[in-house]
Amino acid sequence: MITNTLTIAGTDCTGGAGIQADIKAISANGSYAMSVITAVVAQNTQGVQKIETMPLDLIRAQIDSVFTDVKVDAIKIGMLGTADIITCVAEALAKYKPSKVVLDPVMVAKSGDRLLDKDAIAALRDVLIPQVGLITPNLPEAADLLGVAEATSREQMVSQAKHLGVAALLKGGHLGLDESPDLLRVGDAYHWFEGKRIPTKNSHGTGCTLSAAIATFWGQGDSLDVACEKAKAYLTGALSKADTLNVGKGQGPVHHFYKYY
Repeated sequence: MITNTLTIAGTDCTGGAGIQADIKAISANGSYAMSVITAVVAQNTQGVQKIETMPLDLIRAQIDSVFTDVKVDAIKIGMLGTADIITCVAEALAKYKPSKVVLDPVMVAKSGDRLLDKDAIAALRDVLIPQVGLITPNLPEAADLLGVAEATSREQMVSQAKHLGVAALLKGGHLGLDESPDLLRVGDAYHWFEGKRIPTKNSHGTGCTLSAAIATFWGQGDSLDVACEKAKAYLTGALSKADTLNVGKGQGPVHHFYKYY
């Protein structure tokens, strides 16, 4: 039986990140993709041009439409944008009580454009994160959530992962090493996922893609550590084939369907 994975996030009209990337990652890894749009984002490989967040009643209606009709095996949450939208989504989680929720705490786009209001970080940390099963912050996002300086070593990653509240996959790409180590903490257990850094500028949407793939594999029945391992392997493959695409003049997307070409 094919499982159903829901993504709750903003859009990317050039298809490299956001809802579009999530749908591709979910589909490429064997689940049926559904979506709730929180914001329409005019962006491309060079940056973000305009953002319009959706009305709260429309976000609620989209979520209700899915949950009152379709069995949801897993959820990936991405860009939320404002404290009000964060609260709206948190209320929906409390209402429907999904068991497998992955939150990618999207704060800043690859281009450096802010995608989450600074005053919404507290709502993300205090209202939404306690209701999810896994968060997948990169090092700047983890630092923002904790109100500390960005980790610059594996030791500091371990220390910060310990204080993120729920299970966390702390992504170490910002360490600037030849490797790209990620650290999964579940309770008192820690697991490193190692990987070589792929030499490409086309890495737009990596965070969206990884978290959507994790939710997909988790919803298919894999344990959280196996889901993270398989998702990292999938992202590595998508990055390794990113240069075969010809999308945009800036930082292009990963190749979500590299296995099929």
